[in-house]
Amino acid sequence: MHIPSRTLPRAAKPHSRRLRRAFVPVVAGLGLAALADTMASAADVYLPIVMPITGFLSVEGGSQRNGAVMALEQAPGGMKADYPIFDTGTSATGAATALDKAASDDAVFTVDVGSPSIWAARYLRMNGKRRLVGSLTHGSMANALPQAIGAQVSHPGRQVITMSGDGGLAMLMGELLTLRQHDLPVKLVVFKNDSLAFVELEMKASGFLDFATDLKNPDFAKIAEGAGLLGLRAETADQVEPAIAQALKHEGPALVEVHVSRQELSMPPTITFEQAKGFGIFMLKAVLSGRGDEIIDLAKVNLLR
Repeated sequence: MHIPSRTLPRAAKPHSRRLRRAFVPVVAGLGLAALADTMASAADVYLPIVMPITGFLSVEGGSQRNGAVMALEQAPGGMKADYPIFDTGTSATGAATALDKAASDDAVFTVDVGSPSIWAARYLRMNGKRRLVGSLTHGSMANALPQAIGAQVSHPGRQVITMSGDGGLAMLMGELLTLRQHDLPVKLVVFKNDSLAFVELEMKASGFLDFATDLKNPDFAKIAEGAGLLGLRAETADQVEPAIAQALKHEGPALVEVHVSRQELSMPPTITFEQAKGFGIFMLKAVLSGRGDEIIDLAKVNLLR
């Protein structure tokens, strides 16, 4: 029987053991200080409690944010030297913003469920002429590409763009051949983070360690080229805008594979106490199970960028 790799116990690493001994609380303020003190004395670890997020990330340079950044930068041994960061992707929010700026005023966007829907809702500017299509009621995966095919066939003069998740595209990747077969100039922007990121976030908000969400993705750009599409790749922030611009100018179907950060949080408009508590429990479990490096990674991606 196959056991997902994330369900297997991880070997204790030196930096994980060090985090257990002296883990810097990333953010605090949910009224759980007593629990934090109890856990710290019982398990010799500081409980990393999620922030009262409302207003936290939206206040650039605010005292709360500065405090969190200082705590991270003053971690034992020095953050940059001692805590390896495994998340090297670019920003999904930046990619969505670049796409919004480059797309035509009457573009049709189709969005996969999960994180792409959130990026679309927040960063695509609707002007009365643009259209946004998704599986917004049923939440069916892999909807963006087939919906884009239908939109392009019914509106051949419109610019049709997908915002695809890597998990969604992988489920119906054969439809790339449909684009080539019918010469449909659909443009695909694939947010590649090698995970079912929104499922991971739901697990974390419920207090669970995420598991079975890893994706062993192919090279989508090369697959697109093999299918007869223009295949492009953006691995750093400075490559995103040129790649999207090149794809949109291409006369035929094109795919842009954007490597985005797995740990980038797609925050809801408001945070409930239960979600915040669940996230704090997840962080505690992560540290106690030797996955404290992920918490450092998460904090750096979302606070230090």
